[in-house]
Amino acid sequence: MKEIMTNELMEKIKNNENVNVIDVREDDEVAQGKIPGAKHIPLGEIPNQLDKLDKNKHYYMVCRSGGRSGKACEFLEQQGYNVTNVDGGMLAWTKDVEK
Repeated sequence: MKEIMTNELMEKIKNNENVNVIDVREDDEVAQGKIPGAKHIPLGEIPNQLDKLDKNKHYYMVCRSGGRSGKACEFLEQQGYNVTNVDGGMLAWTKDVEK
């Protein structure tokens, strides 16, 4: 599984690269904040939301710490999607934002 560090993803966003971020956390977690521009699809809904994802696009999957997004990556890779797990998830993102 491909992984990216949060600081690398931040650079892509700062450089206005076209990044597609999918946040797989639950509603109450996302309500506390998410990566700007991220699309919210809870992990349990991913199998039923495949029609919202384009196999020709690359997606960065994020959750709280990287576990659920890793599961989402494994599932989506099996379905033929190009995905990368955000290592450390929102915990790492928040620490990098505070630097």
